[in-house]
Amino acid sequence: MEYVHDASFPGAGFEIAVMVIGVIVLTAYYLAYEKQSNWPLYRFGLFIAGVLTAVISLAGPLANEAHGDFTVHMVVHLLLGMLSPLLLVLSNPLTLMLKSLPVLRARQLSRGMKRSRYISFLHVPLTGACLNIGGLFLLYMTGLFHQMHSSLVLYILVHLHVFLAGYLFTHVILEVDFTALRYSFYHRAAVLVLALAGHKILSKMIYADPPEGVSRTAGENGAMLMYYGGDVIDVTLIILICYQWYRARQRTYTIQRTPSTI
Repeated sequence: MEYVHDASFPGAGFEIAVMVIGVIVLTAYYLAYEKQSNWPLYRFGLFIAGVLTAVISLAGPLANEAHGDFTVHMVVHLLLGMLSPLLLVLSNPLTLMLKSLPVLRARQLSRGMKRSRYISFLHVPLTGACLNIGGLFLLYMTGLFHQMHSSLVLYILVHLHVFLAGYLFTHVILEVDFTALRYSFYHRAAVLVLALAGHKILSKMIYADPPEGVSRTAGENGAMLMYYGGDVIDVTLIILICYQWYRARQRTYTIQRTPSTI
């Protein structure tokens, strides 16, 4: 064991709760999917994959191994904070939810989200980047990482933040789902580059100075996994946002080339 904690931590009750939540959200998405005859099946598949990725990160053999192995913990970090949010965002759950509601209720809800100052603040790309990367700096560069392995409340809050911050960041960067505000490709691309740089800097800092209770070798292995493993998700985000920019430019070019019928 690289860092000391209760072998039974966080407990069977926590894992059962995680699996129950997973079943509930999958059922909710499926019921909404059944109401939409033209909703793409692949989006349902992406949602299933995203939920399962989050569940296995928190419950089961991989999650249990992560409690005492920093390298495995970093695998969980990549799955829970990067891959699962990406899969879920691409499944467009907010759009599906609004489509499944009565028209009047959907309009009221979407109007309320657009007018909410709190949601508008969260939907700023820089806010998402700060919550995402800033939270990781706080986790690994302070004693929080060591403390969360002896406190169930901290453990839950940390992992909840990692997931939600990862989801928010991915959501505001890609803008493929319903969003309260929209920003230009250049704005989102600039924030993405800054966030990727922050992620790389953090991995190097972990390599040089592992968190409390983590051995030098384990810290170096985990940092390298964070550095190179995150590249896969990062490249995917870059490709997606560049593809969006390309499609937008193509539409603009087509409109400009279309002769007037007047």
